[in-house]
Parts: sequence; C-alpha cells; structure tokens
Amino acid sequence: MSGTRPIAFAVRGLTKQYELATAVTDVSFTVPSGTIAALVGPRGAGKTTILRVLLGLLAPTSGTASVGGPGSRGNTAGSANVIGGVLAPRGLDPARTAREHLWVYAAAANVVDSRVTEVLELVGLDEHARTKIGALSIGQQTRLALGTALLGDPPLLVLDEPMDGLDPAERGWLHDFLRKHARRGGSVLLTSESLGAVLPAADQLVVLSEGTVVYQGTPARLRRGHPDRLVVAASTPIALATTLAAQGFTDAVIRPDGRLAVAEASEAQIRTAATAAQVRIDSIVPDPIHPDRVLASLTRPTATPAPHYPGLSAPAQPPSPTPYGIPR
Repeated sequence: MSGTRPIAFAVRGLTKQYELATAVTDVSFTVPSGTIAALVGPRGAGKTTILRVLLGLLAPTSGTASVGGPGSRGNTAGSANVIGGVLAPRGLDPARTAREHLWVYAAAANVVDSRVTEVLELVGLDEHARTKIGALSIGQQTRLALGTALLGDPPLLVLDEPMDGLDPAERGWLHDFLRKHARRGGSVLLTSESLGAVLPAADQLVVLSEGTVVYQGTPARLRRGHPDRLVVAASTPIALATTLAAQGFTDAVIRPDGRLAVAEASEAQIRTAATAAQVRIDSIVPDPIHPDRVLASLTRPTATPAPHYPGLSAPAQPPSPTPYGIPR
C-alpha cells in the first residue's frame, strides 16, 4: 500500500500443495508497518494456511512468506519480541486460571512474571485473573488468547479468526484494541470468514476464494465497486435512467422486476430527474449492501469445508445486516 513504510508481512507467489489438494496458489501481498490487514474468505479458502506459513509452522511448496520483509531483522518467524500469534486451537486449559495460563507461557517464552500482570490489565482481565478458563466467556477467552500473544510485547500480531463467536461489544473492544496497536506502530494480520466483522478495523483487505486472491485493496475501494443503492419503481425506468445519466449519475441498473437501482444519487436528485423526464415515481426504497453480500459475490464456498478446530470458542454467528460504516 505504501512504498515509504517498512514492510511488516510479505507474501510473494506463495503456493502450498498437499498430496490431494492445493491450499493456496500464487498468493502475493504485502502489509506495511502500522497497518491492520485482513485475509477474508469462506472456510477452506487458504487463510489459515497462509498464517501458518508466515509463522514457520508450514513450509511453502513454492514462493515465500516473510515477517518483517525479506532479509529484515524481523524475518525470524516466532521470535517472542517480534511476532505474536493466536491460532486454533488456542491452547486454553479450562482447569487453569487466567493468571496460571499466562504464567506457563511466560516461562516458556522466558518472559518475567511481572509482564503477566501487565498483560492481564492490558486485555481487561485483571479482575478475572483467578477465574478458571472454563468459566470465562468466549470474549474473555479471546482476550486471554490475545494476551498470550502479547507476552513478549511484539510489534507484529497474527490472529486467526479472532472475531469468531464474539458478541458486538467484545468485537468492538477488539477493533479498538487493534487500532490502538496500529497507531503505536504495530501491525496486524488477521483472518475472518465475515467481511462485516473486520471492516471497522481493517486498513487493507485480501479476499481469498479457493486459495487464490480475488480482491486486494482498501475497504473504501471495494465499497465504491459495490455501492448502496436506491431502488426506484417508476412509470418509465429507461427514461429516468437516461435523464439521470445526463446529470452524471451513470450507475443505474434496471432489475428483472422492472425497478431501477440507482447508486450515488440521493432521493431528491432522483425525484428532480423524474420531474425533468416527466416520469411518475411510485416508490423509492433503500437497498444497503451488507459487506457479506459483497463477499459472497466475490467468492465461492469450498466444496469440502475445512474442519472447525475444537476448542473453547464457538462457531462464528452470522452478523446482523448493517451498512458498511466506511467512507465512500
């Protein structure tokens, strides 16, 4: 996205093949430092495979995936003070308390115990430090998994489906946390099966379908290609569309039911054009495009869905229909 900022993550021509299937094919993208990037696509699209190659847990068949950019100091995946990851399953023992869990991982990462207290406060679990993990809510378990990744205070975070199962309040908390991390110069690469779940936080989108990239760019650019519309029932839709085009509103489509779907124009502008064209307006109905409708139009579901890892998180719930909430 930017040629001036250092690269946090770089994936170039990445292909990963197994004996009977290809997980990803020729995937390339870069994520500048200070950026939140989201890999979005249906289950089985290759999102987790890319994260695991970046973390050094899988070897690519061809291509490269590097942390901190090729040849940089951050290129050693898994270094405690460079990158922190949350994968599935999350490794949360329901019999341990939140504090005990962090103590175990702090010892493994050679992190001082005082950092455990700092992390509990950072993720808002200081009042639940002595609570057994099995008694924590899904959102609190997600915070604890994130806290585990933060023990080494890494600038780079790799998060696999962090929005999975979160209620709107917890999702909002996570959005805010990630934005603050990015403002401090940190970088985040996360995955999601829902476009709507990540739009409030993401600076960059990489949409995957069947292991290949089908869109790469900003949420705003994707929005411009899939705008909200006003659906107009008019006596002569072709005449209305012609008049609107003459006034600069060229994105108008006649639907199979005969109604005209108009982008960018306001209701007042449509009615003004109808008056000029001597066209009767019977109704004007808003048709906001939910982000996940856009995602469905870009991708194909995998014939054999990837398994949902067993663990303490619940399957993702379909988001309620809401507008994009991002600038045009």
